[in-house]
Amino acid sequence: MQLNHALRQAVAHLEENHVGSPRMNAEVLLMFVLGCDRAYLYAHPERELSREAESRYHDALAQRARGIPAQYITGHQEFWGLDLIVSPAVLIPRPETEHLVETVLELCRELPHPVSPTAGETRVGHPPGATRVGRPTGHPRIIDVGTGSGCVALALASELPGAEIHATEISVEALEIARANAVRLQLQDCVAFHHADLLTGISHTGFDIVASNPPYVGSSEEDKVQLEVRKFEPRSAVFAGPEGLDIIRRLIPQARAALKPGGWLAMEIGFSMETNVRGLLSGWTEIRTVADLQGIPRVVAARKP
Repeated sequence: MQLNHALRQAVAHLEENHVGSPRMNAEVLLMFVLGCDRAYLYAHPERELSREAESRYHDALAQRARGIPAQYITGHQEFWGLDLIVSPAVLIPRPETEHLVETVLELCRELPHPVSPTAGETRVGHPPGATRVGRPTGHPRIIDVGTGSGCVALALASELPGAEIHATEISVEALEIARANAVRLQLQDCVAFHHADLLTGISHTGFDIVASNPPYVGSSEEDKVQLEVRKFEPRSAVFAGPEGLDIIRRLIPQARAALKPGGWLAMEIGFSMETNVRGLLSGWTEIRTVADLQGIPRVVAARKP
């Protein structure tokens, strides 16, 4: 079967099974099977697929048609320009979480050590021309709570080579994925990983920034979550009690104890949670909200007095 014919059949199959973005999914899975990029697909439409390639492609499409996320089939997801390994043990990193990384980098500018942007410098892992957020001249101490795949901690490590970065994770399986990603990206010496429930048992204190993308979906809203998320992604990384606030309620006082005076807590939050989260931050100062590209409040940051 020729490549272009295989793609047409794949798109039709995914459409019949109500898979979103069928063309993109069909291409991603074919690139995975062939070990090529999208340019190759377009440049070689008449390539004959081997029987082995056809079989692997059909298997991958069958998994996707059952709702298994493409990232779990290919084992990879890009985040902040970094190629990350993912498995069903970890939440799939989303573009929205890059707002958390951006917020932390901006907060680094407000730490006692000044930040001096370097004009024209390119971000690690990003395309040429992408401007790097200025690096601190000091050594900020940052901890990423509930690191999952390690996406936030490793993105920060790629941007802040002078920082002391820690990351915690309660799941042993997820921690293995995070450590493997650090090794693949040659950042294993830049992040200290800890097996911990949030910040419980972490002896380190005096952090400049506590960052977290905690589970924040309420069990009462489960029917509003995509079926493939409910079925295949780790529930403990998605849901957090009836209102989605159980983990955030625990994290806020722990973060306050771990931060130095003037330090920052930055958390990703869910849709319509801003008011409730602000209420839990009573006693903190300079509470601010960062919206995503759709104007939805995505990150809340607050400063310890």
